[in-house]
Amino acid sequence: MAVQQQLNLQLLQMAIHWHDAKANCKQIESRLSDQPEADIIVLPEMFNSGFSMQPDKVAESMEGYTVSWMRELAHAKNSIVVGSVAIKEDEDCFNRMIWMEPNGKIQYYDKKHLFAMAGENERYKAGNKRVVVNYRGWNILLQVCYDLRFPGWCRQQSLDYDLMILVANWPDARANAWNGLIPARAIENQSYVAAVNRVGEDARGLKYAGDSQIIDYLGNSLKNASSKEVILNFELDYSKLMESRLELPFQQDADKITIE
Repeated sequence: MAVQQQLNLQLLQMAIHWHDAKANCKQIESRLSDQPEADIIVLPEMFNSGFSMQPDKVAESMEGYTVSWMRELAHAKNSIVVGSVAIKEDEDCFNRMIWMEPNGKIQYYDKKHLFAMAGENERYKAGNKRVVVNYRGWNILLQVCYDLRFPGWCRQQSLDYDLMILVANWPDARANAWNGLIPARAIENQSYVAAVNRVGEDARGLKYAGDSQIIDYLGNSLKNASSKEVILNFELDYSKLMESRLELPFQQDADKITIE
């Protein structure tokens, strides 16, 4: 497949209405109404509910309201729409990052690293499959929030991805880690990283500073948000990524890492 040299990203940094999928989807539609076209629209982790440890109240099926809404939005915008949602399958619930294509095709990644300090591991089932999707010639790794702290899981495997998309509800109290680890993941993997976080305060009193950002393969900041609701638009350049990898072929000396 021929590579589309420029890839337009649109990261939506937003406050999230607690346990109110319809209100969240409505506000997303409103905020995107005057935005330019984008190849990929990125929404935060659990964008329809907030980071809830009550899956009995927020989890939906893959045929439920939020996934159906994502399908309609992707079609209307002719864009990929990606973000995570609490999904129930049989007796299990997952923090599922859904990649929705304009034609309705879905790929998804179930969050592997569940945040035990919040009890996420007791209420959701961990995924065990690393997911790289191919879109217009770009290989894109899907990751969710706490995954950022685990470099082995994010690690390049023979340059198998060009862009990492990370969606999160990352609290302000640990913003220093957020702002330090994102460039580190970009540098060590010679990859673009696009990370979107929420803002505001949730029903548990946790505050979120945002700091959504796009970082290049050398760790340089290309776009960075403040702590307010904002939409970041940026065009990534594939040829510059390839030129950098050729000039600095660090990956040829990388250790082989096996994930168990």
